[in-house]
Amino acid sequence: MVRVLFVCLGNICRSPMAEGVFRHLVAQRELSAHITTDSAGTSRYHIGEPPHHGTLQILHQNGIQLQHAARQFTRADAERFDLLVAMDSDNISDMQHVFPHGQAPEIHYLLDFIPDGPRGRGVPDPWYTGDFDAVYQLVAAACHGLLEHIVHEHL
Repeated sequence: MVRVLFVCLGNICRSPMAEGVFRHLVAQRELSAHITTDSAGTSRYHIGEPPHHGTLQILHQNGIQLQHAARQFTRADAERFDLLVAMDSDNISDMQHVFPHGQAPEIHYLLDFIPDGPRGRGVPDPWYTGDFDAVYQLVAAACHGLLEHIVHEHL
């Protein structure tokens, strides 16, 4: 079983969007018995809240349903998940600060999984930009690439 965790700031926009898209792709490929996913946020701002209405709307427009309540990333997540995937450099930094100095696990940028895409680039936060469609396009492309990576490297 490969376990993937997507992480953003509040766990109501980008990371639940990635969770929903990725889970949908995994189900389409009939790999749900081999790959599981969840999402979390680095902050406590929205714990227990549903995803942002913009995230839910763009997922619905693309035939994806998501049931999710925001939660905060914890040190235990590094033990529970095989792949930690962050939305931007601030998320990576915040995640690393949860661990003692030098003991943070490997954390990947989501957009690094876009084939031939620029490395080390963050997903824009639609909470600030309001452009959920553009973020969805990036997230979907990266989730396709992530799934191919997992299939080739882990299954």
